[in-house]
Amino acid sequence: MQLQNLKSSLMVAVLMSAVSVSANALVTEVPENRTPDLPSLNADIGRHGEIRPVSKESEFRVCADPDMLPNQNMKKEGFEDKIAEVLAKDLGKELKYTYAYNRFGFLRNTIKAHRCDVLMGVTSDYDPVRTTKPYYRTGYVFVSREESGYDIKDWNSPDLKKAVIGIIDKSPVAIPLRDHQLMANARPYRLQRNLHLSPGFVIDDLVAGKIDVAIVWGPIGGYFAKKASIPLKVQLIPEYETVDPKGKTYWNISIGVRHPDKERAKMIEAALERNKDKIDAILDEYGVPHVPVVEGDSIIKVYRKVHSKQK
Repeated sequence: MQLQNLKSSLMVAVLMSAVSVSANALVTEVPENRTPDLPSLNADIGRHGEIRPVSKESEFRVCADPDMLPNQNMKKEGFEDKIAEVLAKDLGKELKYTYAYNRFGFLRNTIKAHRCDVLMGVTSDYDPVRTTKPYYRTGYVFVSREESGYDIKDWNSPDLKKAVIGIIDKSPVAIPLRDHQLMANARPYRLQRNLHLSPGFVIDDLVAGKIDVAIVWGPIGGYFAKKASIPLKVQLIPEYETVDPKGKTYWNISIGVRHPDKERAKMIEAALERNKDKIDAILDEYGVPHVPVVEGDSIIKVYRKVHSKQK
């Protein structure tokens, strides 16, 4: 039970550090070039004995956040939107979206309620859903202003000791920050961001000079660094899980479906394999840092291995 709680809490921290959060809201099948107000959610849909939408074989129905760049938004500008387009085209299906802010209750009110069938970009051992084979792997990054001259490659880099460090509170990288006596340098940001702020709000503060270094999830750092008004340096952080699994830095990323949907998962896996080059090109276009997938990556296995050595 302790190991499962560790895995669940870490995966939630990783996912939440890269998402938008607000009040319960949902909208389905949004027309192109329109951004309507999100209506109140009818929580009865999908419950046992209540109305449950039925999947159509002709549709590729994605559960998505309306404001979570670089991953996705209602204007379909995110890299996961582009990957979903590639997959839908490959499978000969019509791409449809159900939008809901990714907060507590998101799964219950979207994929679990059969309003949609596919979750883009979940960690590969995310238990609430069946996950496909991973299609890329990414991790956390150090981001600094090029003009600062900082040379930060790992947690022992001297420049970290003199920097004001922006970090998402309770994210896994808080563990190595603590272990290297850098907490006094930290400026923590809350896990659930204010929707009035850009998803790249930590990078905004870096550009404005309010912090010297940002430690953020790779897709967030890479994308907003490319869009920044000044040159920024992005450096992937070395893996830390072999020191302390709670500080896991890199994660395989998969697509999620409902647990019974074995055939849907196989179909998507085949499309991912056929379009690997296109997907990698999309990741590069959006500045998403990615490294080779580690087959069989499991924080539970690492946790057991690390703690067996300590005994």
